[in-house]
Amino acid sequence: MDQRLSADAVDNRKGEYVPIRNAEDPQLGKFDTPLPCFGCGIGWFSLLLGFVFPLMWYYATILYFGNYYHRDPRERAGLAASAIAALICTIAVVVTIAVFVLQSVSQ
Repeated sequence: MDQRLSADAVDNRKGEYVPIRNAEDPQLGKFDTPLPCFGCGIGWFSLLLGFVFPLMWYYATILYFGNYYHRDPRERAGLAASAIAALICTIAVVVTIAVFVLQSVSQ
């Protein structure tokens, strides 16, 4: 075993928690930095913008299933909400198309 471990690794090996530092500003922790997209994160921003432009929900769904939230766990809730909105939108579109097709066939 290599004895040239850093102090952080030694503390972690003892079972103690080690704070994660920001490289740009060492006084800030990893989750003290603001989220992108006006501080609300990509997921919540996509959810809000999706009511005007629904393709944003699908973009956030791709990020959610691509495990984008591993970079910052604070993004997980917003991305999941956007994925649920995309699912509801897809179901609504499929039902609407089915109604129109059935109406045109019956006439």
